[in-house]
Amino acid sequence: MVPELETPRLLLRPWRESDADAALEIYSQWEVARYLGAEPRAWTGSDDVRAAFTRWASFEGPRYGVWAIVPHEVGRPVGSALLKLLPYSSGEVSPDTEVGWHLRPEVWGRGYATEAGGRLLAHAWEQGVDEVHAVTYPANTASQAVCQRLGMTRLGQTNRYYGVVCELFRISRS
Repeated sequence: MVPELETPRLLLRPWRESDADAALEIYSQWEVARYLGAEPRAWTGSDDVRAAFTRWASFEGPRYGVWAIVPHEVGRPVGSALLKLLPYSSGEVSPDTEVGWHLRPEVWGRGYATEAGGRLLAHAWEQGVDEVHAVTYPANTASQAVCQRLGMTRLGQTNRYYGVVCELFRISRS
């Protein structure tokens, strides 16, 4: 089971079926979808939500998962945070742990990605993970700034993961 995690402003919890509308509102926006996967596309309806919820539920936890980011003052998801194994471009699963975040544009700039990412890094260390990576599209300077705020080191561009050229970041447990 993916555990609930908390920060002073956020609850990170498993996505629920009752969150379907919130998930569609987030991932149907091109501003969110444009940096996801080898062939980005915005969600168009309930089939996309069901497929994502099925993928996300496949994480048994407690180490890896996809969490809904729920600000305490909002009470509903505004994005996702993830901790999972990175897929090689070949499609095989790598041994490399990834941290990531996707937030609706209306809440960008509030520090939620940094706060959620920091909590997931702490969770990774608690779970015995020694090293965590992040990958971003080269044009996604906002996520690159989050990586740097989290203390991650930029390693340069790679095409090792997801079948795309991306900026690679890494941080090791102290």
